[in-house]
Amino acid sequence: MMNPLSFLQMLKGANPKTFLMNMISNKIGNQNPLINNLLDMAKNGDNEGVENFARNLFKEKGKNFDEEFKNFMNQVNPK
Repeated sequence: MMNPLSFLQMLKGANPKTFLMNMISNKIGNQNPLINNLLDMAKNGDNEGVENFARNLFKEKGKNFDEEFKNFMNQVNPK
């Protein structure tokens, strides 16, 4: 578990995208080559690759990506 003071120092002035990608990479990336590939696509701006990854993952789970993304966006940005 991370020290709360260290967490706040990491947040200060950090780009949210970079911050989250670093957290994911540090926690999971070293253990999972699939996540490393996904993070590389995100870092390189391969939005289409990231979206295809997500669509395939949702399809494997029997869920509709478009519906789930719409629900997510409604929760993040309610109208």
